[in-house]
Amino acid sequence: MNPKNNSSKMFLEIVKRLRELIKEENVAVGGKLPSERELAERMQVGRSTVREALRSLELLGLIETRRGEGTFLSDFRKHQLVELLSTFVLQESKSKKDVHKTRETLEKEAIRTICTSENFSSQFIWDAFLLKLQNEEVIREDIIREIIIISDNRLALKIWFLLKQFAGEPYRNPMGTEEKETWRKLLNGLKNRDEQLAVTLYNEWLLLIQ
Repeated sequence: MNPKNNSSKMFLEIVKRLRELIKEENVAVGGKLPSERELAERMQVGRSTVREALRSLELLGLIETRRGEGTFLSDFRKHQLVELLSTFVLQESKSKKDVHKTRETLEKEAIRTICTSENFSSQFIWDAFLLKLQNEEVIREDIIREIIIISDNRLALKIWFLLKQFAGEPYRNPMGTEEKETWRKLLNGLKNRDEQLAVTLYNEWLLLIQ
């Protein structure tokens, strides 16, 4: 499998390969999976790719990582949800638009939640991202994912991961100069709990990447 494949297809391919591996080796629920390094070697992909897929699967409740012990299988049969979505959700352009719209709604709601909570808006993560915007390459998905996580809605996070995988949105691309400036203002809006400004800038960002 080519590490440069589309991230959505790669995610689903890794899920498929993990399912095959579990079946071949008769890994029971609660059983230990091979290490990240071993999985990367078997699938011939980069460790960072495996790491991201495993993190997504953990957030979806399919696997469990125990520090110092390894990664263990939860109820992997839940992967049927992924298969059902890929089979039925994206069969027509209207459905794809609905996926985009639903994902955007989740992201906006996370922004609103953060702005209405002093605890969320004061987190140091915003300063870290502002610094990163100045000095490093920033992947779009990183900031959006962090916003969903900080909004502290685990169900929304699980749904967002599924929608992101199927939507085919170019979230894994690095931000351009204009995007970075928009996000610099948006992050300051989050810090200052300015909901209207933050949502307005988010909408402007969507126009930029579309």
